[in-house]
Amino acid sequence: MNRRQLLSASAGLGALSLAGRGDAAPRGLAMGEGGALPMPAPARDLPEALPVQDPNRTLLERGWLFHPGDIVPPPATTHEATYLLAKAGNAPGAAAMAYDDSDWQSVRVPHDWASFQPFVETANVSQGYRPRGIGWYRRTLRLDPADRGKRIELQFDAIATHATIWVNGSLVAHNWSGYNTINIDLTPFARFGDETNVIAVRVDAAAMEGWWYEGAGLYRHVWLIRRAPVAIATDGVHCDPRKGADGQWRVPVAVTLSSVAREARTVRVEAELFAPDGRSLANAASEATVGSLDETVATLTLAAGSPMLWSVERPTLHRVVTRVIADGAAVDERRIPIGFRTLRFDADTGFFLNDRPVKLKGVCLHQDHAGVGVAVPDALIRWRLERLKAMGCNAIRCSHNAPATEFLDLCDRMGFLVMDENRQFNPAPETTAQLEWMVRRDRNHPSIILWSVFNEEPMQGTEAGAEMVRRMAHAVHRLDDSRPVTAAMNGSFFDPVNVSSVVDVTGFNYYQGDYDKFHRLYPRRPLTSSEDTSAFETRGAYASDPAKHVITSYDDEAASWGGTHRATWQAIADRPFVAGGFVWTGFDYHGEPTPYAWPTVSSFFGILDLCGFPKTAFDIHRAAWTDDAPVVGLVPHWNWAGKEGQPIRVFVASNAEQVRLSLNGRDLGTQAVDRLQGNAWTVPYAPGRIEVVAIRGGRAVARAAQETAGPPVALRLTPARTVMAGDDEDAQPVTIDAVDAAGRHVPTANLATRFTVEGATIIGVGNGDPNSHEAEKGGARSLFNGLAQAILQAGTGRGSIVMRAEADGLKPARLVIDRLAVPPRAQVPATPAAQGLREWRRSAAFAARPAIDLAPADGDNNSWAFQRGSLAVPADPAGRWRLYRGAVTPWRRMAAEGGMLRFAEVTGRAELWVDGRKVAVKDAPAPAPFEGALPAGPGERRVVLLVEAAPGAPSGITGGVMLTGR
Repeated sequence: MNRRQLLSASAGLGALSLAGRGDAAPRGLAMGEGGALPMPAPARDLPEALPVQDPNRTLLERGWLFHPGDIVPPPATTHEATYLLAKAGNAPGAAAMAYDDSDWQSVRVPHDWASFQPFVETANVSQGYRPRGIGWYRRTLRLDPADRGKRIELQFDAIATHATIWVNGSLVAHNWSGYNTINIDLTPFARFGDETNVIAVRVDAAAMEGWWYEGAGLYRHVWLIRRAPVAIATDGVHCDPRKGADGQWRVPVAVTLSSVAREARTVRVEAELFAPDGRSLANAASEATVGSLDETVATLTLAAGSPMLWSVERPTLHRVVTRVIADGAAVDERRIPIGFRTLRFDADTGFFLNDRPVKLKGVCLHQDHAGVGVAVPDALIRWRLERLKAMGCNAIRCSHNAPATEFLDLCDRMGFLVMDENRQFNPAPETTAQLEWMVRRDRNHPSIILWSVFNEEPMQGTEAGAEMVRRMAHAVHRLDDSRPVTAAMNGSFFDPVNVSSVVDVTGFNYYQGDYDKFHRLYPRRPLTSSEDTSAFETRGAYASDPAKHVITSYDDEAASWGGTHRATWQAIADRPFVAGGFVWTGFDYHGEPTPYAWPTVSSFFGILDLCGFPKTAFDIHRAAWTDDAPVVGLVPHWNWAGKEGQPIRVFVASNAEQVRLSLNGRDLGTQAVDRLQGNAWTVPYAPGRIEVVAIRGGRAVARAAQETAGPPVALRLTPARTVMAGDDEDAQPVTIDAVDAAGRHVPTANLATRFTVEGATIIGVGNGDPNSHEAEKGGARSLFNGLAQAILQAGTGRGSIVMRAEADGLKPARLVIDRLAVPPRAQVPATPAAQGLREWRRSAAFAARPAIDLAPADGDNNSWAFQRGSLAVPADPAGRWRLYRGAVTPWRRMAAEGGMLRFAEVTGRAELWVDGRKVAVKDAPAPAPFEGALPAGPGERRVVLLVEAAPGAPSGITGGVMLTGR
């Protein structure tokens, strides 16, 4: 079906009022009008799906098992155990193929186990007081025999934090960052057909890279990749456009080819450029020869002429399709969106996009959200970006790490400018590899305008620090020569040696009082604010209460190193040589609860709170940053019972020429708009309706109002969209609030609510309260200053999602969301749990039937062959009889109930013995399945298969062996 784009976010965060039941028809209102919700009216269509760029990838996100806590195997004490432990495929404990994971919990990925944890005062404050520790994941994987000969990859988009990964008992990867992708070549370890594969991942989330909430576990997508023997490497296409001196555009395409073939092969590489409407604009081709187990790079150039340009206002995307042709057939393909745009930073006049000045109206973002932690669904990432777009934001700094690929794909499509930031400040080989990975993965994105190599490093003013940055910048430019490198400095700007001399754009974290001095002393160095503001606000609070860790939302308070939203942006806006700024932060985030500590568990810095509900700062920036639509916002709410006649501070933010305020129809005066600082009145409180009208050219162009609400009488449910995709992935936030008898939002309601859903799953809840210790999972959440949020993830297929909410003494709410029949993305099927027997000792051939108890001596690693998995043993003139000895400790369930030993195939006549008892006989020599009962019983069980080959024929265990339930 056609998944059209959501309603344009440029309409702003118009409020929503639903009278009566939660499934009533919505009517859109201006921000704050009539005490309505400060959120947009629900979109009535699905967002457009992100295009498939690599058709070889399949999601591997079902069938995972999880165990919280570490599992330490007992030490090897015998010579034989020690000897085997040193061999490939013999990982001990939970990394072993035969490990009993039958009582582990089933989870779906992305998964952040820290988001399920309670808040604990003794846990790390910066990580949001949530225990993290160590956890294990396991997944059984069956590979199609048709994939033999292909390159098989396992791709973890990110794991928080340190990860050790085993495949089939062999250690295949260590990874020491929670933000980079881990690509594992499964090809040499892969087993096909009935011989299943076991992936084991030990995650050490006690390791910290940052001073903010980082989550724990497999929190981004996981993929299985199957490629042709000669194919394009992962992240192997570079096609970032260039504009020539003649004004014409070209797209240089570099294609890295990799081969797992057994011989050198020559292939044809084709590249084609497509316009946004699907027309072919240019094509090119070349041949390349790739050696066995080698790589080579094919280069082509596409002549693009004068294409439509990509910009913030019109993020026009073209597409480059690259194919590999072998033996006349296409065997691999990549479809990469690109954008044609020029960018430059000028030391006097700031940033230019397509030779037009653009002030960077940016925010810094961490990657977590209320309820889900860092395991943020793709659709929720989109929703968060829509909130920023509605504010007039045009730039995002990824703080302080590489983001999810889907985040950048959305920035390309929505018209954001991105500072892509490296995590580890270190030019050592391993950390340089992480930096290079980020650049290779992201360099085709038109949204990216800056590479940041560090954030706030103490060595930034030293010779060693400058040498480190020089090497890191060189590594970046070697891979991408089209974008400048910056570093987010928090001082040392005027030290005799500092890193501003070795980056292309100097990044200022705070120190706004030094903008002029730096520009005067270094007039040839472009600069931008890379981080600023650090102001504090509690959403919906209009008086500070330090004892309760509550901070006013009047934009009065900021960290000692920062400034208010208004003062900080004023300093940037007044200076053309400052390219722009990145507010700390766009959204609140778990952890770093500055300026307080326990019981506060999340930040106060956000323009929007942890749920994405706007604070006063949202209107401040909307007024300062929005040029193409009238803006007016009004705070506070107008529920001040007991303060009748007392002065109330009223704040208005607008981008009009004048604003006129009235209370219950009485004119309170008109003021000339101060677009950056806002306008203020002091108004004696009287219940009723306070309203502001924005005026431009003598005409009212926008209005906002707050109205005194009565006591809450009912709950209301407001979705972001009235439709969801029935693809088992689509997710959206639903707002829970309370209304009075007139259907008006009650901004002072702080009451417990409970909710249920059918046709979807509640994957997280929140309310934006930095001091709340309520669980972020489940079906309950208290309203905080009038609002709470539940995040729904849709089920599968056509149907309805029905959500119900209730609170004591209030009329319940019911919401119906239409779930459309959108085909799910392909997933690798979950493999049912079964215990494999892969390790056998195989005797030599005997001329006569041997005794069943015949076995190699303890420690004899030479007389009997080691056999892993299936193998047809050729006929042996020495004899036709062989013994296969194995051992299995049944999983707990099968030990208690008994099980079945199932041989996918045995070639030859055979007898199966368990613990000295014959349990099954195979009379025919032809290859065939074979099975026998394993009696119930604890501990290790001795399994012997006696095989008699047909004269002159091969024999043996020629298929996988599994122990299953009966």
